[in-house]
Amino acid sequence: MEIERIILRQIKMDLLTPFTTSVGTEVDKDIILVEVVGKDGLSGWGESVSIVQPMYNEETVKTNWHIMTDFLIPLLLKEPIEHPDMVFPRFQYVRGNYNAKAAIEGAVWDLYAKSQNLSLSKALGGVKDKIEVGVSVGIQHSEQQLLQQIEGYLQEGYKRIKVKIKPDWDVSILKMIRKSFPQIPLMADANCAYTLDDIDHLRHLDEFNLMMIEQPLAHDDIIDHGVLQANLETPICLDESIHSAEDARKAIELGSCRIINLKIGRVGGLSESKKIHDLCVKHDIPLWCGGMLEAGIGRAHNIAITSLSNFTIPGDTAPSAHYWKQDIIEPEVKMENGLIAVPDGPGIGYEPNLSLIERLTVKQSSICL
Repeated sequence: MEIERIILRQIKMDLLTPFTTSVGTEVDKDIILVEVVGKDGLSGWGESVSIVQPMYNEETVKTNWHIMTDFLIPLLLKEPIEHPDMVFPRFQYVRGNYNAKAAIEGAVWDLYAKSQNLSLSKALGGVKDKIEVGVSVGIQHSEQQLLQQIEGYLQEGYKRIKVKIKPDWDVSILKMIRKSFPQIPLMADANCAYTLDDIDHLRHLDEFNLMMIEQPLAHDDIIDHGVLQANLETPICLDESIHSAEDARKAIELGSCRIINLKIGRVGGLSESKKIHDLCVKHDIPLWCGGMLEAGIGRAHNIAITSLSNFTIPGDTAPSAHYWKQDIIEPEVKMENGLIAVPDGPGIGYEPNLSLIERLTVKQSSICL
């Protein structure tokens, strides 16, 4: 697998509707696309999930561009790559910056799969031909608006509903949802909005038969989540705390979670995602794939990783039309009866819409071997 050049493109896309969590609201998204071009003319594509402000983690679009161009791409091009599993170890010299690493590594995985005439799913060891789809509902302006959104998503066929919560938008909201929808698969995502001082309050969540509460405590915590889990019947799912298979091992051993939300960008790429998957299989910890408001290329990578066997909970990989007026891939990701078909064509199984990407591009750079 010989790489000839790497093209970075920064594009800007408007979300169909604003998305609000406990840490802020997004109305549009700047996205870095990575195209790795092989000497055989094939191209692999990756997508950074970073946003313009360091709200979810310390990375931003601007820092990703810097880290990619000044450090990661020179490391990648320094020596030939025989297999994508070689990429992440080569990047170990650069600490953190997992979103940037994952975007480049994902493009290499796509190129590799195409060079082997394999779907990305099969190259990763996927076994499913369809994945179940859940949906994330942001914090709304009113309770009635929230119920209407949930009703609409259920009619569309989504298999699981996730609602964002925060102090003063939690117990009463969940009680209202359960009154209207007593049997739906329901989870709550706190995005780090609570502390151990809230244990007594969070115990009330046990009343609502939730699938899980996601990341209730600090973004970098594993220990306090273990204390909280010992005081809750509701399973805790860790998200922001898990950046590696080693983090996952420690969280499992400490009893800090019973479920893990895996995000490819958060853990540095598909190779580390596979390691986390295999570790969770060994310890009987269910996985699901979280979303970062990805455009089509990042969404395609999420579909591929979700095809692995231990992704047993519907993820946040909703169809393209849920987020975008027009996605940057062809065909767009579509859902039928709460299911998305896993592409069986080479690589990610979708073609980047180059003419649309060019219109959306606000910055571009090409780095040759």
